Amino acid sequence: MVAEVFIDLVQPKLMEIIVDNGILGLDRGGVSDVSLIISTGIRMIIIVAFGGLAGILSAVFANVTGQNYGNDLRKACFTRIMHFSFAQTDKFSTGSLITRITNDITQVQQLVMQLIRGLVRCLMFFIGGTSALLSLDLSFGVIVACAFPLIILNVTLVVWKTNPLFNLLQTSLDKLNNIMQENVSGARVVKAFVQENYEQKKFEQANDNLVNTQFKVQIMLSLLRPVMNIVLNLAVVGIIWVGSIIVKSGSIAPGTVMAAITYISQILSGMMMLAMIFQTLSRGSVSAKRIAEVLNTDSEIQDGTNSTGPTERGTISFKNVSFSYPGTNTTVLKNISLDIQSGQTLGIIGATGSGKTTLINLIPRFYDATGGIVAVDGIDVKDYKLETLRKKISVCLQKSELFSTTIRDNIAMGKDGATEEEIRAAAQSAQAEEFILQQTGGYDTPVAERGMSLSGGQRQRIAISRALLKQGEILIFDDSTSALDLKTESRLYQALNSNYKGITKIIIAQRIASVKNADKIAVLDGGSICATGTHEELLKTCPVYQDIYDSQLKQTEGGRP
Repeated sequence: MVAEVFIDLVQPKLMEIIVDNGILGLDRGGVSDVSLIISTGIRMIIIVAFGGLAGILSAVFANVTGQNYGNDLRKACFTRIMHFSFAQTDKFSTGSLITRITNDITQVQQLVMQLIRGLVRCLMFFIGGTSALLSLDLSFGVIVACAFPLIILNVTLVVWKTNPLFNLLQTSLDKLNNIMQENVSGARVVKAFVQENYEQKKFEQANDNLVNTQFKVQIMLSLLRPVMNIVLNLAVVGIIWVGSIIVKSGSIAPGTVMAAITYISQILSGMMMLAMIFQTLSRGSVSAKRIAEVLNTDSEIQDGTNSTGPTERGTISFKNVSFSYPGTNTTVLKNISLDIQSGQTLGIIGATGSGKTTLINLIPRFYDATGGIVAVDGIDVKDYKLETLRKKISVCLQKSELFSTTIRDNIAMGKDGATEEEIRAAAQSAQAEEFILQQTGGYDTPVAERGMSLSGGQRQRIAISRALLKQGEILIFDDSTSALDLKTESRLYQALNSNYKGITKIIIAQRIASVKNADKIAVLDGGSICATGTHEELLKTCPVYQDIYDSQLKQTEGGRP
């Protein structure tokens, strides 16, 4: 970059030699010197070639540095997001996180590239060009002194006006991405309820807000270059006017005026380049702040420091546990106390919104209890290292999340280095292998985004296979068999009892048939445990359980054996 600018600054001096000595022949009594013109011209061509090579090298350096910086920043953001708690992910929103890790990082990456290449160039052009211009004649400094404040005023005004607009622009982009993400993932719901027009209007409104903000930004930015061009042209006129006066006085030659014109053009071009950098800096600084919000957000779920090995295996206890979601005043769980013994099967049942999913989310620390203690193997879950704790627990979530890869790879996520036999054994226990082998590619069949190429029951069985493959000490099913028919569900639980003895199991369900054979059933009502016991005991003593039973199984005693 230094060589590139130095070569550009040498060119006007060579031009001065060609005009004054080659064309006008001022050093030879007015006789032109063709050989000087040719030799100096060749020198200029060689220097330009070296300048071009230096420019290419500096551009490659700036681009590689910027790309690497963006790559590292993207990895750092992704790693940070992966360690966010559920509450922190909800706080940012999916659309905003996507915008930050893509568009915002791209803006910062472009800023880095411009700073590396452009800032050095414009500063060297200003310092070197001004020095060279003043070396020709100090009178030319007046032109620079007049032009510089106008440029600074113009740049300051534009940056001051656009900075809040860029912040609004990125927020508008967040909203647009949120709407896009929701409509792509929820396309079936939109179509099922014939809400295409409503969602179209919502998208158009968000898109119009984005366009209007972009329009305001462009209006302000459009003032930058024309004003700079006006200042540049006025400066050139000023150089010619001052230069003509000095030439008439005999202090300098015409070639010197031409060199001065080139130098003032380089100086002001450098200032124009600096203005463009400030424009990018204005938007890049907004993006940088948004990225910093992600990177500076420490996970609410911090690793514990307890390194003592547990004396128990597969036990779980809740002691006076309460929980409220961040930003709300509603207590979702109230003074929950419950003990689950190693190898025991616990069923959890209750009405929608009673806190069943929230309760089991506290065990692997997807959320932390706001009151009380949750312990696994006799140790407070907050004292565990997260990796150690979560390796103990196999969770099959309420929503069966599958990834755009093969069925085999989706199952194999449950255990690093899983063998083919282990994968198939897990699928067999989950009652999944039969339908998997019916697929064209068997276990190598590609799965569409979010598993939409499979039925709800098939997605659940693949997710169950993944959880079983992990072979944790604790197995949690969060309404994970709701899409299975009772016969398939019964075979699944028979396989669990036969193949996974000694594992502590927690089964959350809406159907009594799914939990009636559990060793113990906890009934949740309004965030509290209103009763615990076996199926037969609860039928006699718990009105809430009796109501659920009457609505589901009074006529039929079907379910898993």
